[in-house]
Amino acid sequence: MSLLGKEIRMSRLLNQNDGKLLAVAVDQAVARGIFEELMPIERKVSEIVAGGPDAITMHKGIADSCFREHVGKAGFILKCSTFSPWQPNSDAIVTDVKEGILLGADAISIGCIVGGDDQPEQIRNLGLMAGEAHALGIPVIAHIYPRGNKIPLEEKNDWKHAAYAVRLGAELGVDIVKTKYTGDPESFHKVVSSTPSKVVVAGGDIGNNLEDYFQMIHDVIDAGGTGITFGRVVWNNSNPTAIVKSFKHIIHNNGTVKEANELYKDLINQ
Repeated sequence: MSLLGKEIRMSRLLNQNDGKLLAVAVDQAVARGIFEELMPIERKVSEIVAGGPDAITMHKGIADSCFREHVGKAGFILKCSTFSPWQPNSDAIVTDVKEGILLGADAISIGCIVGGDDQPEQIRNLGLMAGEAHALGIPVIAHIYPRGNKIPLEEKNDWKHAAYAVRLGAELGVDIVKTKYTGDPESFHKVVSSTPSKVVVAGGDIGNNLEDYFQMIHDVIDAGGTGITFGRVVWNNSNPTAIVKSFKHIIHNNGTVKEANELYKDLINQ
């Protein structure tokens, strides 16, 4: 029997009308270093929430200091692990499920890199935390990327590695798996089909052309994906509110790439 608490939290996390997810992550400073675009963080969080995302992913300290005024306006995903600029493929656990519940999180998230020497430790952490979360009635989102040192360079974009990542998440009890986009809707449909878990994609770095991101989001939804969890492409933009609203138009309003592009231009010119 599923716990009611988990169902309630999941209903707050996913859009009520279509079950899709538009989440924005602002957890990058610990993992990748300080970005001027995330300064001051209070302003960036406010600009993102003003766009109406379904949820925002943060570490506990930023949530405690910056999210209070936005409670009820967007879901809150607590990031429970992080890598660093010096250990880019190794996530360390930095909090636990109980603290997530105390902070009022709608879900907890944990990172996991597969295909490398430290995969055993990372999947052990993921499996144990997923079990604890299930027992306490809180959804689990795992950021699982196939970028370990055992994967040959020429295979880095093979859809089978992304499929392995999301299936591993399902095998360990993850509710939503965030992974890399495989580059085209046909291969990504295979990734989505490989798992009973919901699948969302990371933004990554596909260039500075926003239309490419609009196309990616459209193709992800068309391939059966649940949505996105983007970071840099949102907060690195001069108008995070406008870009979130434009992404929403595709994910929740079945908008076209052209419509999203036109909406974005209208919003930034207001």
